[in-house]
Amino acid sequence: MKREVSSHVVVSVSEPATLVFSVAVAADHVPFYEDLSITLAGKTLHPTEVLDLHGTRLHRVEAGVGQLVLDYSASIDGRRRPAEAEVVDLIRYTRPSRYSESDALAPTASAEFAGLDTRTELLAGVSSWVGTRLAYVSGSSLPTDGAVRALLARQGVCRDFAHVCVALLRGLGVPARLVSVYAPGLKPMDFHAVAEAWVDDAWRVVDATALAPRQSLVRIATGRDAADTAFLSILSGQAELTGLDVMAVVDELPGDDVTELVCLG
Repeated sequence: MKREVSSHVVVSVSEPATLVFSVAVAADHVPFYEDLSITLAGKTLHPTEVLDLHGTRLHRVEAGVGQLVLDYSASIDGRRRPAEAEVVDLIRYTRPSRYSESDALAPTASAEFAGLDTRTELLAGVSSWVGTRLAYVSGSSLPTDGAVRALLARQGVCRDFAHVCVALLRGLGVPARLVSVYAPGLKPMDFHAVAEAWVDDAWRVVDATALAPRQSLVRIATGRDAADTAFLSILSGQAELTGLDVMAVVDELPGDDVTELVCLG
């Protein structure tokens, strides 16, 4: 399976700022081609790459005032071995987090999914339940919204769908986490967010939006929720995102079945 991915990010920096980008494919992928460039007012900047949990690659840059442009592209051929889990991961990803308030949604999870006998049925049930309860509406949620607010609003974008899935699964004692991905087949094209749940000794992808086949996804960042997986973080200074273009294509777009267990790789 050959996948081509790219992103073009434009940021207007009004005060000197420390920026962290998470747009490069995770370290468990080995691209046969990859290029990352960052310029400020036409001059090349040299970011520092920092490795985060689960192979997440962060690029930190100190930017002066002006228009900053990031361009990234990569080509990946084949699939990687599915991600593994350490004991601490299974603890970390069963706890509530900032955007996936599993403690608040545990009673809802118990009431809605009590009749599902296996974890395979549970994943399909949670995915279908969230997909029918929330409407996908671009721009409908705030960056500070979590799973509870998304469920109350009955609408959101991909990260909201993923946060609700993660919260419900954790509320049932299933370790779950958020993954940002490049998603061939996604319409409209953008960075995408999905959930992963630890079932049958593997991380299984859950995407309640059903907007792209899970088999072709390319991992970027992995963490508790959107706080760990944002494509842009402004650590200091003043900056504003003013442009974003994302591309992800695959040589052959696979079909998908929500009842099938799929590992991201």
